[in-house]
Amino acid sequence: MKLVWSSASPFARKVLVVAHELGIADRIETVTGTGTPMAPAEATKAGNPLAKLPSLTRDDGPPIYDSAVIVQYLTSLIADQTVLPAAGPDRWQALTLEALGDGICESAISVRYELALRDEAQQSADWMAAQMSKVDGALDALDGDMLPSGDFSVGHAAVGCALGYLDLRFADKDWRSGRTALTAWYDGFLERASAKATEPSA
Repeated sequence: MKLVWSSASPFARKVLVVAHELGIADRIETVTGTGTPMAPAEATKAGNPLAKLPSLTRDDGPPIYDSAVIVQYLTSLIADQTVLPAAGPDRWQALTLEALGDGICESAISVRYELALRDEAQQSADWMAAQMSKVDGALDALDGDMLPSGDFSVGHAAVGCALGYLDLRFADKDWRSGRTALTAWYDGFLERASAKATEPSA
């Protein structure tokens, strides 16, 4: 299998974290898809007609995307895995948590692109503030009722990678302030072998 990825992409990292947790990371070859929305890499366009990361080329079929679909595919390869529970409340909790983590990434990345790709005169401060408000709302939920708990799941992976992206691209944002429960959880996530093996870089 070949994963088109970027070392800075939290979505690609989520896939690799799950692969490590499943014990199949050594079956995945990474192919760089580094680029921008306005100038995506050829590998990115080849793997996904939307020209977005990540995509996974399988040995037995066409490429699949996006990260949520890839994660479900990877978990389907391992019998009796628990990273994505098969059914019941635990499954819906894991998938909802994944959606929350992915949503943080989507809003944060949109702000990152606004700052990095638009001329300052064209940037919308109000729009960026609205996106970061979504991030803060999700972080508050994660510090409260949505705090990841129980066995490690795709939701835990998504949240951990989202927080890692905030540290990477928004180092000046003190997301830990006032969120002691989430901070403690994230400290534990960083100690996992899967997190250490997939540490993001700019």
